[in-house]
Amino acid sequence: MSAAPPTAEDSPETDVEILRGAPTGEQLDALADLARSAEQADGNPPFSEQTLVEMHQAAETGAGEDAPLHIAYAWTRDGERLLVGAGVVVRGDGGHSEDATPDVMELVVRPSFRQHGIGTQLAGALVGGPLSPETGRLRRAWAHGEHDAAQPLSTRFGWSPVRALWRMRLTSPEDVPEARLPETVTIRAFEPGRDDEDWLMANAAAFADHPEQGHLTMEDLHSRMSEDWFDPAGFLLAEEAGELLGFHWTKVHPRDPSEGRDEALGEVYVVGVVPEAQGRGLGKALTLAGIEHLHRQGLRAVMLYVDADNTSAVELYRRLGFTRWDVDIMYAPESDA
Repeated sequence: MSAAPPTAEDSPETDVEILRGAPTGEQLDALADLARSAEQADGNPPFSEQTLVEMHQAAETGAGEDAPLHIAYAWTRDGERLLVGAGVVVRGDGGHSEDATPDVMELVVRPSFRQHGIGTQLAGALVGGPLSPETGRLRRAWAHGEHDAAQPLSTRFGWSPVRALWRMRLTSPEDVPEARLPETVTIRAFEPGRDDEDWLMANAAAFADHPEQGHLTMEDLHSRMSEDWFDPAGFLLAEEAGELLGFHWTKVHPRDPSEGRDEALGEVYVVGVVPEAQGRGLGKALTLAGIEHLHRQGLRAVMLYVDADNTSAVELYRRLGFTRWDVDIMYAPESDA
């Protein structure tokens, strides 16, 4: 970006500070409160699951400035100190090739403080600092949901869309066909402590070209296993002669009217098949087995995420009855796109 970012004249009195490393407990609570207010208004969480994992891991382990985080906080200057906006940058591996893990930014502004230039302040502070082109690092930003402010803000800073992640939804799981596996393949539930390492290896192989899923670590796995939603009974493994061929990890989002969920929602969290077992129909069979599991839990609605340009997966999900529901857009500087 060559031009200095504009500043809105009607911006409320705020102080923006960028801090490197782990948030304190107080900051983490303020970020969680800010995220809840945005999700209630928008119907979408402003931070990805991996960003939340990174923040919580950093805070819990006391990583300090060693944590791969830069967080811009926008606090009100007058009256009670209130976090009205935040921008979180999760550091990647520092490379600049196509298969490198980028530095990823996510922004959120409290709904009652929008349209006052706070998002521009935060983006300007980060793009002029930890996301500066002078760092020589690969840079990306996520906008979760089709948010009206995302495109104008990205254009203002010279960023453009490079990836679309669809959310698709199935509301009639009773119409989904029965899962059919090869005779020599069986499905069982994940066993914590026994399957951790094997699953991690299978996941890395299945998603070797995926920018997020393929880079999960043992620490990432255990962080997800420690969440309230984790249920090993819904983590399905496909085996043949003792070899792990694929998996379907399901997830349940509990009923939460404050976030627009009047009923619990199932999720096809991640489906993977190792390269050696691909072409045998295991991806479809595992997807159906997971949907059947969620249906048996009394869940009618099921959702999933899929890259819009993964045409084979999109077509499979459409044949199973999924329809496009929402989309997350990834942006990159035009020089990197």
